[in-house]
Amino acid sequence: MKLIYRIAIFTLFLFSFSLAEANARYISEAHGKQGMVVTSEKIATHVGVDILAQGGNAIDAAVAVGFALAVTYPTAGNIGGGGFMVISFPDGRATTIDFRETAPQKASRDMYLDENGEVIPGKSTIGYAACGVPGTVAGLTLALKKYGTMPLSAQVC
Repeated sequence: MKLIYRIAIFTLFLFSFSLAEANARYISEAHGKQGMVVTSEKIATHVGVDILAQGGNAIDAAVAVGFALAVTYPTAGNIGGGGFMVISFPDGRATTIDFRETAPQKASRDMYLDENGEVIPGKSTIGYAACGVPGTVAGLTLALKKYGTMPLSAQVC
């Protein structure tokens, strides 16, 4: 098994937990000669290790870990949110997949302003008008399709 990608997944919530909370959740790390999986949750780490052990690449493992964390540690950013994946290839090339959540189709530039053009307190942060269209599932499946070696169905452990 050759590790051919180095990747990083960043989500809005990934960095929102404190070190004390992370330690309380048993940050888990497993590594070997061909790769390493580190997550904020033990089960998700094992999911990534299992994917690598089955012959998957780093993208396969990252996608599996992303979906596992949606269940085992949902505040770390999940299928209801969005994020970024930064991929560095062995030949020095790099790419980014931006799968941040997007505004709904009927969103408008002034939707959080009153008739005087002033911001309506809380309208952009509380309630239905504060929601975005999630991008995580589309982004992770795009990464898997373009750069992974395993089908999405193999991501279920």
